[in-house]
Amino acid sequence: MHNRRSRVSIDWILLSVFLSIVFIGWLMLYASSYQGPGFWFELDSVVGRQTLWMIVAAISFIVFFTFNWRIWNSLAYPIFILTVLSLIAVLLFGKEIKGATSWFSVFGYTIQPSEFAKLGTSLGVAAFLSKPNLNIDNLKTILQISALVLIPTMLIFFQPDAGTAMIFLAFLFPLYRAGLNASLYLLGFSLIFIFIGSLLWSPFIMFIIILLGSFFFMILNVKKSNVPISVLILLSLFSYASYSYLSYVWLLSIVLLSGIYFFYLLFKEGKYRAIGIAASIIVTASFLSFGTQWSFDNILKPHQRARINVWLKPHLSNPQGDLYNIIQSKTAIGSGGFSGKGFLNGTMTKLNYVPEQHTDFVFSILGEEQGFLGSLSLILLFMFMLFRISVIAERATFPFIRYYAYSIAGIIFIHFFINIGMTMGIMPIIGIPLPLISKGGSSLVAFSIMMAILLKMDLSRSR
Repeated sequence: MHNRRSRVSIDWILLSVFLSIVFIGWLMLYASSYQGPGFWFELDSVVGRQTLWMIVAAISFIVFFTFNWRIWNSLAYPIFILTVLSLIAVLLFGKEIKGATSWFSVFGYTIQPSEFAKLGTSLGVAAFLSKPNLNIDNLKTILQISALVLIPTMLIFFQPDAGTAMIFLAFLFPLYRAGLNASLYLLGFSLIFIFIGSLLWSPFIMFIIILLGSFFFMILNVKKSNVPISVLILLSLFSYASYSYLSYVWLLSIVLLSGIYFFYLLFKEGKYRAIGIAASIIVTASFLSFGTQWSFDNILKPHQRARINVWLKPHLSNPQGDLYNIIQSKTAIGSGGFSGKGFLNGTMTKLNYVPEQHTDFVFSILGEEQGFLGSLSLILLFMFMLFRISVIAERATFPFIRYYAYSIAGIIFIHFFINIGMTMGIMPIIGIPLPLISKGGSSLVAFSIMMAILLKMDLSRSR
């Protein structure tokens, strides 16, 4: 018998979802800039220019799909270096738009190299993680992969474009799949919680929460016979703090006395290392908490403090100023109700009540015209796209493909999660567009190339 290579076809499900989201994006831009039948043929209109970019994206998709996927493995580092050089060049020779030097201007069209840096970094990270005998928990390896991600991140941050720089958090996904210690992620989430909590409440409240959190650590290190007593005391403290009207001084005194008891249990059992770790957690986390509030008051610029207040303390913001965008966006989404006002019937969309509705707040158009059903449908499409990409990653026959797929999934997830969260006021407004939906040629072309490469890589499973 002769062994025959099994024939596989392109993942039509993923391609269909991808094209569906692109088409929905075109419809949203069409609705938001509607001027009458046939207006979208005009290249000066928003949807006209986006139509032209869609043609460029389609051609790019076809061209890059024809390449053998192995070329991307071979040229991963040169492409990464090329994208880094483009980020340096845009800082020197780029065009400034809205305070950020992030674009090259070519024949009246702008190209944003940071969008293509996502592709270059994805290839670089995938090539690095697919090296044989890689020990991802080795300090040298962690420093190397951190440098690989931080170099383009910092260059984008200097443009300044903090929103796009934040997208590079997406590479935590392939690193986790490669086996990076989960405790590092727990540490990262803890730092984020301390940062947000210190601004949302107060450093004193956070200090009490930090103490209680360290007590959990101590409970895990005392003898089993002492755990029920410790848990009982801790639960009593939580209940008393929740239903009593104590001043910070009294509440802090009770917590400190309980902490002394926990330290006594550890000292009695000779667990000095656990005592040292618990004390280090308390001191370091408390320093970060009070340092966060101090930095907010003394280092951040007024417009940066305003953005954080819009997110965490909207009651302190001016409804006609910094809070205006969020109010208009939430009003537009809420006015759509369950099934929406209908295509081209969005009054707030037509009258351009929502600022930046072609870019950062494009989701509000869908919310007004298609309502809850349309909004939920788009979210499910994005989630299903991520699911299909993860399927491709897990069935990949080569590690390079797996890590590239998870890099792309991470980028898409961070984009759509933060953008949709922005429009509803649950995430800070940091200027992140909705992928494949918002106006922007560079983003559309870059994502089309990413998807073409991924779909071509997936065909290698026949080998």
